[in-house]
Amino acid sequence: VQVVESGGGSVQPGGSLRLTCVLSGSSISSLQMAWFRQPYGQEREGIALVRSDFDTYYLESVKGRFTASQDNAKNTLYLQMNGLKPEDTAMYYCAARRPTWSSSMRPTDFTTWGQGTQVTVSS
Repeated sequence: VQVVESGGGSVQPGGSLRLTCVLSGSSISSLQMAWFRQPYGQEREGIALVRSDFDTYYLESVKGRFTASQDNAKNTLYLQMNGLKPEDTAMYYCAARRPTWSSSMRPTDFTTWGQGTQVTVSS
């Protein structure tokens, strides 16, 4: 199983980006997918967990600005990021795990990781 992220870049505060994560080697509908980010020199944190089509958890600081979704037909996970702030600057990662009842977004709970895509928000 592999995931590959894309879509990062540099934007001004208030701007938008959409990240894409393509899964191969498994069906995305059989896994739980999540987005993480890691600012330089800081720990990795979970920002969105897609447990099902109707069940998505978000880090409090991104609620109302970020939207995670997945397209099962394309085996792809997305992260639409609006209203970006300088503090959103980080390397963003896509991750996958076997389904659980947990809403935890601990990095150690996820077994498959992408290489990351950099998001930089500055004026």
